[in-house]
Amino acid sequence: MLSLAALVADPDLELRVVVPGRDGALAEQVLWVHNTELPDPAPYVREREVVLTNGLWLDRTGPADFVERVVRAGAAGIIFGLRVEQRDTPAALAEACRKAALPLLEISIAVPFTAVTRAAAAIQARGRQNALMSLVRRGDELTSALSRGDGASGVLAVLRREHELPLVVVDRMGRELAAAGAELDAGQLRVAAEALAGHPPPLEAELGAGTRAALFLVGAIGDADAVLLCLRPAAELTQGERDALEQTARYLSLEVARHQAVQAIEMRFAVELLDMVLSGAQRVAEVPGRLRAFGVDPDGPLTVLALAFAGDDDTATLPGMAEAVTDFLLADGLPAVVAAGSRDVVAVLPWRSGTQSPAAFAPRLAAAVSHRFGGGRVVVGLADPVSGAAELRTPLSRSREACRVLRGRRGGPVAASFAELGSYRLLLESHDEQWWHTFAEALLGPLREHDRARDGDLETTLRAFLDHDGQWAATAAALFVHVNTLRNRLAKVTELTGRDVGRTADRVDLFLALEAASMSTD
Repeated sequence: MLSLAALVADPDLELRVVVPGRDGALAEQVLWVHNTELPDPAPYVREREVVLTNGLWLDRTGPADFVERVVRAGAAGIIFGLRVEQRDTPAALAEACRKAALPLLEISIAVPFTAVTRAAAAIQARGRQNALMSLVRRGDELTSALSRGDGASGVLAVLRREHELPLVVVDRMGRELAAAGAELDAGQLRVAAEALAGHPPPLEAELGAGTRAALFLVGAIGDADAVLLCLRPAAELTQGERDALEQTARYLSLEVARHQAVQAIEMRFAVELLDMVLSGAQRVAEVPGRLRAFGVDPDGPLTVLALAFAGDDDTATLPGMAEAVTDFLLADGLPAVVAAGSRDVVAVLPWRSGTQSPAAFAPRLAAAVSHRFGGGRVVVGLADPVSGAAELRTPLSRSREACRVLRGRRGGPVAASFAELGSYRLLLESHDEQWWHTFAEALLGPLREHDRARDGDLETTLRAFLDHDGQWAATAAALFVHVNTLRNRLAKVTELTGRDVGRTADRVDLFLALEAASMSTD
């Protein structure tokens, strides 16, 4: 690296330090050397350049003014060349540099300025050569780490052998993929993920607790997939450290891409497993092999659970939710097949008597997923265990139905089984999907035809009325209509269906029809 200290270390230049400047100034990087005799060099000197001068400007301006202009230009220092007419560095110049904390060097009469520029060029050439060699050597080591399957941790280890930097790799879901010499808590990981989601992401982020980190994007083709954090302010990093971090981030992109490809394959296989289960006898023979591929014993007791965020269908699941469930289950020592859909995330896992049941850890699972995504109510639908893979269809459908019902409730437990949600569900479950459709269409068909023809809201109004336990005022408020409008709509429901919402028996029929309609469309 070109610096004043590197130039002083060259004996052929015969340089003497007159004023060292502030602490460490001589060792700081220098951009280049600039020869000038102008009384005001500021317009022509670049920041971090060194001014070479014989002092021919001394008869036109004072040393203090000259130094002030050099400082204004952001120069790294002054090298004063002695000459026959000026055999000593002017004391006033030295004093001005001392007051400005600007390095001042002196070069003897025998050494021309061209020697300084040649020496500077040689130092920079050696620096570029060393940087290139480091780049090639580091690239070979990073390639070897990836080819050995060392993963992101192995990549960071290569960088740490060269630079003792505190490093963490975080993906856009706030998960720590690897760390070396540093540790972040859950809140700091979340802040890092939020910074990564910026457009464009910042070059530096405040992670809290006094921790500031420089950010180097990983997989940044379009949106970045992850970020390499160096827990130091960017201004404190040397050029060599920044170059090494940027190169490492590029290699991490390969590892993250590989990891994502594996996850995508696993997710596709997991979704296909659910299709096999729901296909019944057509593909039941394929299920055991698929379970074994995920480390799940198909011949032992199995159970199924389904998770989703409470609320509307647009926010039922989020990207990365399946990975969060997998991380939780693996941390509890439970292999599982986890599949993500638009309505829920489903996990098929082994169940052993004497171990913690899904009902016991389901609230912890819901809390962990909620925390991972910054809040929001997560509900878990459970199913009774079955003896093997051939019987998975019933617990799969029941856990998903339980999850669907829990999502629509404004309170209550975050986890429940199908049997705990009401006897009417057992009644509906005793029939097949075609029966649900036929039953629902018989009652709701006229309402839907009316709504389609007149852009009406009869079915929505009926559902809201039953959801609010037949309370007129509460239903009208929820629909933002007058109570008289609500009465008129429900009178039309009675006319079209032959069921009076004021009678308990008729309400039961309408409620079951709505539930059957929901089950047949899920």
